[in-house]
Amino acid sequence: MVFRSDSVDIVRESFEIETPSQGTVGVGYKIVLTVDASSQELVDAYVCSLEMLSQVFLAHLQPLPADTISSIASLMIPQKPVPSMLLRETRMLAQAKTEILQSSDWVTANGISNLAQLSSSNPSSQPNKWKQAGKIFALRHKGIDYFPIYGLDPTRGFRPFSTLKCVISTLSTMKDGWAMAFWFASPNTFLGGKRPKEIFSTDPAGVLSAAKDEVSGAEPG
Repeated sequence: MVFRSDSVDIVRESFEIETPSQGTVGVGYKIVLTVDASSQELVDAYVCSLEMLSQVFLAHLQPLPADTISSIASLMIPQKPVPSMLLRETRMLAQAKTEILQSSDWVTANGISNLAQLSSSNPSSQPNKWKQAGKIFALRHKGIDYFPIYGLDPTRGFRPFSTLKCVISTLSTMKDGWAMAFWFASPNTFLGGKRPKEIFSTDPAGVLSAAKDEVSGAEPG
């Protein structure tokens, strides 16, 4: 059933409404529809549709009860005030993670597959095996693993540096993937202020020593 705009004439009329209890006169409105239809069934169907739309419209006009609004608002309010220190730490963490992700240090499994010329049928298979074996670590962001490109040795076909497994094994006792990324990207006093990621390819033994120093310094004496 289709009603064209030229098959319905709409006439809007206003009229006065008197309220006896209040002694006031207001203005009401009515709409007169003239439907050009071939049968009474079509007219009835059109009117029924209008009544349904009117009920939906009136339902949306009804204001929500105060207790309903209060219940909805209570779900949006924290159970306890959030300490300002926690807010600052949250902002700092978000900023640090953003800087890590925006650096050029990270590559997906597909990227490793292209660099290392791995199997194209399942490019994520080998990098995931390396991660599970502790040969490389990864950041998990929005369901995707990102691997540190500074952990791949270009002289060995972009396979993980052999020393990286020892560094990961040392740091994993106290750090997850994100924490390792922060450690590699941060100036390290043990390394004379250099960042581990900057010298890992040339001095992997020194970076391993720095990792051991990091862990031993965090352990209770």
